[in-house]
Order: sequence, then C-alpha cells, then structure tokens
Amino acid sequence: MSDAKRIKLDTGARPVIVTHSGTFHADDALAVNLLQKLPQLADADLVRTRDAAEIAKGTIVVDVGAEYIPEKHRYDHHQRGFFETFDADHKTKLSSAGLVWKHFGHDILAAHLKVDVSDERVPLLYRKMYDDFVEAIDAIDNGIALYPDATGLPAYKSRTDLSSRVGFMNPRWNEPFDDADLLARFRRASAMAGDEFFDRVDDALYAWLPARDIVVQALKERKSFEGADAQGRILLFDRAVGWKGHIYDLETALEIPEAEKPLYVVYPDESGKWRVQAVPVNSESFESRKALPEAWRGIRDAQLSELSGIPDCVFVHQSGFIGGNATKDGALAMATKALNM
Repeated sequence: MSDAKRIKLDTGARPVIVTHSGTFHADDALAVNLLQKLPQLADADLVRTRDAAEIAKGTIVVDVGAEYIPEKHRYDHHQRGFFETFDADHKTKLSSAGLVWKHFGHDILAAHLKVDVSDERVPLLYRKMYDDFVEAIDAIDNGIALYPDATGLPAYKSRTDLSSRVGFMNPRWNEPFDDADLLARFRRASAMAGDEFFDRVDDALYAWLPARDIVVQALKERKSFEGADAQGRILLFDRAVGWKGHIYDLETALEIPEAEKPLYVVYPDESGKWRVQAVPVNSESFESRKALPEAWRGIRDAQLSELSGIPDCVFVHQSGFIGGNATKDGALAMATKALNM
C-alpha cells in the first residue's frame, strides 16, 4: 500500500495539513502544495502553528513537530539525528519538500497525469523531478553549499531561485503584519511553488519523455546509418532534440562501453543547415569529451572549408564545442574527421 493510501480520514471530518507558523520557506510552501494534489487531501484545511496540541490534531504534519514518523504522517526534518536522504544514490538531507516527494511523489504524479501509479512514466518523472527541482529546495533549506569545496567569494549573487523568491514573499522586517496576512502570503507562495513545479512536470511529460525515446533510438542506430562511425561515436538526429538530458543515463542503462560513447551529435538547425556538437563530459559541464579540432576554431565559411578539406563549412565556435555545415553530409564529414584529429 502506498503512503498516500495509508492516510486515514475520520468520517465526516475534513483532513488537516499542519505546518509551522511565522516565516515560511520554499520547502514548506512546496510541500503543502504537493500534498494538496493528492485526492485524499485536496480539500484539506491548512493550519500554520507551533502549538503542540494543534500539531497533534493534524492529519499530516510537515516541517514542524520535531518528528519524522511516516506511519503517523509526521514529516519534520529539524530534529537532532535526522539524516534522511531521497535514496542511496543521493547525499542531500531532505527538507519537508523532499520528504513529501519521497513518500508521496508517485501518487502525486499519478493524480496530476490522471493515470494509475503503475504507469511506466511515473518512476521516470519521480526521479527526474527530485533531481531537477526538489533536491535544490532541500539543499538550500538545510544550508548545503552548491560547491562545498569552493573557497573565496562567488563571482556573482543569484537571488532569483525559487527559494529566494518565496523568501521575498514574507513581510519585510519593518512591515506590520498579523496571522491572517501571513497565512494569505503563505498561500500565494505555496501556489507559486506548486505552479512552477507542475509546469516542470508538464514540460518533462510533453518534451523530455518524447525526447528520451528519440535518443534511445539514435543510440541503438549510431553504428548503422550511412556515414556512421564504426564505434558509434557519432549520434545522428533528423531534427533538433533535447538529447543532453538523456544521453548519460541511457549510456549506463544500455551498457555502452567507454570507447563507444558518443563524442559528437549531428542534427539540423532551425535554418535548415546542419550542426555538429561535441558531447559535454556531463550534463552540467562546458568541457567537451572531445572538442572540435583547435585548428578549426574561430574560422568560418570558405576559409574553414579550405582548411578542413570539407565543402560547405559554415563555422566552428572558438571554444570548439559546436560547428556548422550547410549540408548533412558535410556535418557528418566534420564529425568523422574530428574523431581522428
């Protein structure tokens, strides 16, 4: 039985979601919105309090109460000795948002997609939404640095992330407010966090998942198309597709040997010309597994065609991460030649 199905509702009584009063943060704002997606809690009352007697009445309690007891639907993370993570592959300590997603994410997705929880898309989106959205909320709320080994001041400030934007929805230090105002502000923050979250779910559903199927097919066919590299180090797409979000996981899933991992991706651009792009070392890196040849970088058009010996060249970026050719065959020739340079 899923955690959502274990929620016990008293006959005739409205369920109650409890979180803490006072200043709110992105984790409790998101946690509450996620819970409200569950059919069992869609009409739940929301109580913001630190009163132990009121907390005890909650159907489900998040970010307050100093207890993590899933069987009682108590999901706080502030107490001494709490070190729960999403799974064995993650090291980030969970906040209330991560706890709700860990225990209810499958059911929340099923409710949003209007499918059964056994739908094969649910576990893929469950993991992706934690990695791409919820984990950052967990880390920021728990004070975990993005670059724990970095020293010195950052090159710039970033205060446009969701956690910062939720924080700015609290009253200013010198602004008068009461409990009703705080509750209204919290509801707006929770709605904002939830809207962004489910917009990202929809983006994954309608763009990321279809792209995954295309990347799987390209990886399987990378040695068999006309002009292919015998080791499969060139991926070919007949249209631009979001491949970076899939290639690394799929290389592992398909057990592709290191010597056969793609180094270049060839695809058409929006103008009808073709691009050859070097595969980054990972999805967040600007460093390429094998950048296009240094001698080509920053060179364009006829000069590049003469230098490379490949007709119809358009450009190679000065960093070598991407280049262009007027034709598919030309882009493939650039990728093939670059493999051996």
